Amino acid sequence: MIAVVVVLIDQGTKVWAEATLTERERIPLIGDLLGLQLAYNPGAAFSFGEGFTWVFALLAVAATVTGIVFAFRVQRVGWAIVIGALGGAAASHAGDRLFRDPGFARGHVVDFLAYGNWFIGNIADIVIFAAAITGAVFMIRAGDESTE
Repeated sequence: MIAVVVVLIDQGTKVWAEATLTERERIPLIGDLLGLQLAYNPGAAFSFGEGFTWVFALLAVAATVTGIVFAFRVQRVGWAIVIGALGGAAASHAGDRLFRDPGFARGHVVDFLAYGNWFIGNIADIVIFAAAITGAVFMIRAGDESTE
């Protein structure tokens, strides 16, 4: 259920961004720190690996399948939420990679959240970051519990 919500929010905001924003103009939200600007990313974070979009498509599909498999195996609610969120974000990125222009398994991810002059991301990116931090906290806490 969490995964479906993440996909719907991420894809919905991307539809909104494409209908509202342009690639040329940045709309400031918090000065130069955060703004809105449309971008199409053929690569990974920070446009890394732009020539290997098909590889990122395969990785996103693999991450989605892995999330589905682990979601049915996990026994703790916190981990179920983290895995569901990661699976939804991966599925949304996989959808972009598989079905957006310029073509199947070469699609570009729609980004619209401009962080200064550093990078432009989307909701799925925020979910991935938050889930990774939360997962790390869970692992640290589990380590602390095992030493008591």
